[in-house]
Amino acid sequence: MTELTDYDLFGVPPRWLFLRVETSDGRVGWGEPVVEGRARTVATAVTELMETYLLGEDPSRIEDHWQTMYRGGFYRGGPVLMSALAGIDQALWDLKGREHGVPVYELLGGRTRDRVRVYQWIGGDRPSDVGEAATERVDAGFTALKMNATAELRRVDTPATVEAARTRVAEVREAVGPEVDIGVDFHGRASKAMAKRLVCAIEPYEPMFVEEPVLPEHSDALPAITAHTTIPIATGERLFSRWEFKPLLEDGTVDVIQPDLSHAGGISEVRKIAAMAEAYDVALAPHCPLGPIALASCLQVDACTPNALIQEQSLDIHYNEENDVLDYLTDPAVFEYDEGYVDVPTGPGLGIEIDEAAVEARASEDVDWHNPVWRHEDGGVAEW
Repeated sequence: MTELTDYDLFGVPPRWLFLRVETSDGRVGWGEPVVEGRARTVATAVTELMETYLLGEDPSRIEDHWQTMYRGGFYRGGPVLMSALAGIDQALWDLKGREHGVPVYELLGGRTRDRVRVYQWIGGDRPSDVGEAATERVDAGFTALKMNATAELRRVDTPATVEAARTRVAEVREAVGPEVDIGVDFHGRASKAMAKRLVCAIEPYEPMFVEEPVLPEHSDALPAITAHTTIPIATGERLFSRWEFKPLLEDGTVDVIQPDLSHAGGISEVRKIAAMAEAYDVALAPHCPLGPIALASCLQVDACTPNALIQEQSLDIHYNEENDVLDYLTDPAVFEYDEGYVDVPTGPGLGIEIDEAAVEARASEDVDWHNPVWRHEDGGVAEW
């Protein structure tokens, strides 16, 4: 029997954690288990899961390993444990695809599409210069963009704040015209009161969706928000299992779900979440402001998922100051974007080859990214 024999974890810039697993027959698989800003905590969880449940085991029993890692703990779920599980799951699927010489999507029923539409970020955390950036991205071939709606918000903010958000979205729409889609991310920064005002303000510019209009812990407010708009509502990057998505789908207020392949239990779990969403006529748009392994995992799921809408990707995103999504690949052309699409990777496993020398070189640095802590004028902590 082939066994899992070894693993290594690599914290690399700008803020990613890579997992390398190896088998007794010499195969190598890669995963990306990370919580942005809590990579060291997740690394500890990966170590515990690998050494408790997986070393010495048959890597092909992916579903059994998933169930064991999830149900083997009395206390389950949450961002740290599910992200650790997610990266391990990605690596196991990578191994299985390489064992059979096929991409992962072939093991999940085969492709429903040949390429996947992607969108490009503009504007940064505190959005600015969005019109110029939008024009540059469209000139580069992208047909969909995403931007933050605002910086920090008070629970009830001023008309000027609402007008500033409206003006930014209007600027982008004027720059790119009606043929380009615009996703507007509230990033959970808005209270219910502000979300209602903001969706009304930007509705004339017909966004593709409004993302995380409120924090996930306030999802019960979504019906009140959707009553004020016809804009599709997207959310889910901070939900970690099918059980957390279940009430969101049942109440009928969400149009696009955005599970993260590095947070929500990996390929195995997101595939199930997507199938649940399809039954409720809800689209899938996986969250992925992360590295190449996470993106490759997303594309494998997108390829075989009928209700996949569009894919986030992190090329030139504002977080990637030191390294970008292509820097750790031996063949960056695997993520070559053309007319707003990327071809589904067809190589074995996740369809990418990691440049191990580049990973090891950058992992020797001290990578300790944390998201900023924002404060209001009165000194109180604001949502980032």
